[in-house]
Amino acid sequence: MRRDNCKRGCPKGLRRMGMGRWLVLWIVGLGVAQGQVVKGWLTTPDRSALLAEQPVVKLSAAREGAGIVVDASQKMQTVEGFGFALTGGSAELMMKLPREKRLALEKELVGAGGIGVSYVRVSVGSSDMDDHAFTCDDVSAGGSDVWLTQFSLGEYERTVVPVLREMRRIDPRLRVLGSPWSAPAWMKTNDDLKGGELKRADYFVYARYLVKWMEAMRKAGVPVDTITMQNEPLNPKNTPSMVMTAEEQRDFLRDALGPAMREVRIATKVILYDHNCDHPDYPETVLADARAAKYAVGSGFHLYRGKLDAMTEAHERFPEKGIYFTEQMVVDKKGATELKIAEPVSREMIGAMRNWSRTVLLWNLAADAKFGPHTNHGGCPVCEGAVTIEGDTVSRNLAFYTVAQVAKFVPPGSVRVASTEVDGVSDVAFVTSAKKTVLVVANTSDEERDVPVRDGGRVFVAKVPEGAAETFVW
Repeated sequence: MRRDNCKRGCPKGLRRMGMGRWLVLWIVGLGVAQGQVVKGWLTTPDRSALLAEQPVVKLSAAREGAGIVVDASQKMQTVEGFGFALTGGSAELMMKLPREKRLALEKELVGAGGIGVSYVRVSVGSSDMDDHAFTCDDVSAGGSDVWLTQFSLGEYERTVVPVLREMRRIDPRLRVLGSPWSAPAWMKTNDDLKGGELKRADYFVYARYLVKWMEAMRKAGVPVDTITMQNEPLNPKNTPSMVMTAEEQRDFLRDALGPAMREVRIATKVILYDHNCDHPDYPETVLADARAAKYAVGSGFHLYRGKLDAMTEAHERFPEKGIYFTEQMVVDKKGATELKIAEPVSREMIGAMRNWSRTVLLWNLAADAKFGPHTNHGGCPVCEGAVTIEGDTVSRNLAFYTVAQVAKFVPPGSVRVASTEVDGVSDVAFVTSAKKTVLVVANTSDEERDVPVRDGGRVFVAKVPEGAAETFVW
């Protein structure tokens, strides 16, 4: 039985319907030449297929009863990129690899024929995935440095910066998002890198600190495309961390950071919020002030709390501003032998894109087998890397394949287009700059499914196993 049940962010007139047992995708291309083929790449829970190319399927005449409808005439957001957080701990582990193995990993991530990583997130100073907490201008207890004479990229000059340089040599188009976990302790109300708030008297000093970081990264050969003002501004529990209310972020951007960036004509763009989907009111508070909003390109979200449709809510409230999915941890369940690929591809990749996000950045690129390095008393002890690095051995985990299933086929500049969904199956569609149509499908049901899919006047047939994800290109 057919019923209306289109998710938010999906154009009117598209329908979602229940289907049967096998997943058979009938994809149609209006005006497609006779004999054109559809290619597919499959990842299965038992790891028998890991982004494995499938036999091509020829397009044929359309049939009635299509369940997924792809409509390239209805365009949504432009994709800016997919990737991971390159934490200090990630870079430290990568720098310990033999050079040839490190370069091989970097080429697998960002090189031609790799998995398509096009955006990475780095911290300003340390994150909680460093072996200790620090900023770019730490001084002795009780001291201060209002002129920032002691500012330095510090330890990242031997870890994060070299890795980024190497990755950008492979792909100069690689984008970078910067996020601070804390201001220097001497700028904070509690004189500590954990918790506390930014002293109002130090708003202008902190603005110069962030500008100085952006300029230092550019001089180091790693220009920063976007920056947030605070990672998880409502979370005081990480080490490091800092609370910044919506009103404080509004005032800081409007009165200090925005003017400071404008004065030096820096090209980096500001993304607001950078926290969970349970508070879409946070960026709305900032964007409601026109004098602050003019400095922001959009809002960033995580998914540890709340629902992804909060991003659609933010988009509908301020459609001229972008939506960015800036962090989410995706890990294998402890002791799991199967690769539960359909769940995160459906939730993080497809879900974020169907709710207007321009990016999906997962946490975090690399960790060791004990989920380190991380800080004490507030670092993440369960954060599995997209890859695990032990000595000179690199193994690939759930987050790696989750990003790869989309990023490898959807380069920056691609545009999301309308597509319907069917029960038990999630999907999202894109048209690339090369005019290729890409459909990503995650079968979250407990059986193989048959789903006809229509895109104009022609179809093809494919099967996707239970719990699997497959990407189709034509």
